[in-house]
Amino acid sequence: MSNSFMRLKPLASLQHEADNDLQRHLGLGSLTLMGVGATIGAGIFVLTGTAAANYAGPAVALSFVIAGVACLCAALCYAELASMLPCSGSAYSYVYATMGEALAWAVGWSLVLEYLFATSTVAVGWSGYFSALLASAGVAMPESWNGPPFHMAASGGLEATGAIVNLPAVLIVLALGAVLTLGIRTSNRMNAAMVLLKIAVILLVVGLGAFYVKTANWTPFVPPNAGAYGQFGWTGVVRAAGVVFYAYIGFDMLSASAQEAKNPRRDIPLSLLFALGICTILYIAMSLVMTGLAPYRELNVPHPVYVAIAHAGPGLAWLAPLTGVGVLIGFSSAMLMCLYGQSRIFYRMALDGLIPPAFSKLSEARRVPVFGTWFVTVCAAAVAGILPIDLLGQLVSIGTLFAFAIVCAGVLVLRRAAPDRPRAFRAPAVWPVALTGIAACTYMMVSLPQGTWVRLIVWLAIGAAVYGCYGRKRSKLAPVTFADGADPAPAAANL
Repeated sequence: MSNSFMRLKPLASLQHEADNDLQRHLGLGSLTLMGVGATIGAGIFVLTGTAAANYAGPAVALSFVIAGVACLCAALCYAELASMLPCSGSAYSYVYATMGEALAWAVGWSLVLEYLFATSTVAVGWSGYFSALLASAGVAMPESWNGPPFHMAASGGLEATGAIVNLPAVLIVLALGAVLTLGIRTSNRMNAAMVLLKIAVILLVVGLGAFYVKTANWTPFVPPNAGAYGQFGWTGVVRAAGVVFYAYIGFDMLSASAQEAKNPRRDIPLSLLFALGICTILYIAMSLVMTGLAPYRELNVPHPVYVAIAHAGPGLAWLAPLTGVGVLIGFSSAMLMCLYGQSRIFYRMALDGLIPPAFSKLSEARRVPVFGTWFVTVCAAAVAGILPIDLLGQLVSIGTLFAFAIVCAGVLVLRRAAPDRPRAFRAPAVWPVALTGIAACTYMMVSLPQGTWVRLIVWLAIGAAVYGCYGRKRSKLAPVTFADGADPAPAAANL
C-alpha cells in the first residue's frame, strides 16, 4: 500500500474534470443558503442542550465561539483550495492533490462520518421534535416505534431501550432522498424556502425569548468542574466545543458543490465565509437565550428549545407549536444538504476509481447520481433508526475535525508545491491560520470522550480494509501491470 501514498492527483487533471456533466445552477445567494441550510440543524436545536447539560452549562456559548474560531481557520483554507480546485469532492479532492491517495481515501472515508452520520443525527433530532409536536396536539406515537433501540449508558457503551426503530427518523430521510433525485434546481429551490423559514423561527425565539431570560440561570456561567476532565469547568467548555463542532459542517459541504456552481472560483470561497459568519452569530445568540430561559441541566432532551420556551411561561406558549414546525423544516433542509454533499463526494471518488462506478452514473434527464443518492439515503435512514443522537453527534464531530485538520495542512503543502498556481482567493497569514486550525481541531479531537476515539479507529480500520481490497487496485492512478511481465506504467505526476 506504500505506493498508493505517493499517488498524487494532478492539479491540471482536477481542474479539467471540473468541466463535466453536472449542471451549473448555483449562484452566490443559493450557495450561501445551502451552507446555512446544512449547518443550522441539530447543532443548534438539539446538541446545544446536550452540550450545556453534560459538559459546559451556560458557557456552551463560549464553546460555539471556540468551535467557530477553529472553523474560521479551516474555512479560510477551504476557500483557498476551492478557488484553486473548483471540483466536487471537498476535502477528499484537496488531499488527493496534496498528500496522496491513501490519505485522501482516509479523509473521504471520514467524510462519511461527517455527512452521512450528520444526516442521521439531524433525523433523530427531527423525530424528537416531531413527536413532541404531535403530543402537543394530543397525538401520542407508540414508544416502540418512536426511538432508537439503543442508548448511551453511563459507562459509554450501548444499552437496549426496548424500542424497535425510530420510524419518523427513517421516513423523513427517505423522503428527502427522493427530493434530491429530482435534480439540483428543484432541491435548491426547496432548500432556499426552508432556510429562510428556519432563520425566521430562530430570530423569533431569540428576539422574544430575550425578554424572558432569567440571568440567575447564567450563574455560574462556567460551572465548577465535577472532578473529571470534560465534566464542566473550562475542560468541559472545550469538550463541548468538540461536541458542537459538528454544527459547523455545512460550510465545507459547499466545496462539494463546486461543479454545480456558476462561478465556483469566486462564489465558493465567499459563500463559505458568509455561511460560517451567519451561523456563528445565530448559534451564540440561541445558546445564550436557551440557557437563560431554562436551567441548563434540564436541557438534555431531544427537544431543548421546547423546554426553554416552556420556562418562559404563558407569554410565549403560542410560540412553541410555531417553533416546532420551523424546527422540523429547518432540520429537513440540513438533512437535504448533507445527503447532497455525501452523494457528490461518492460521485468524485467513483470517478477516481476508488469505489464502484455505479456511484458516478448520472441520470439522463436530471444529471444527478441517482444510485449514489439512494445508497446514501438508505444507509443514513438505517443509522438514524437504530442509534442514539449523543453517539451520532460525537462520531460526526471527530470525523469533521479530522478532515478539517488535514485540509489545513493541505493548503500549506500547496503553498510550497505550487506557489505560482493561480488562486482566486488566498488565505491571509496562511501559516498562522492553518497551524491554528490544525492545533484547534487536534485539541478538540483529544477532548472528545475516549470511546469516540475507539469508534474512529475501528471506522478507519474498516475503511483501510475496503481501500486495500478494492480502491488501491482499481484507482485510475494505479500502475498498469502487463501480462508479459513488463514494468507497470508510472502513475501520473502531480503539478
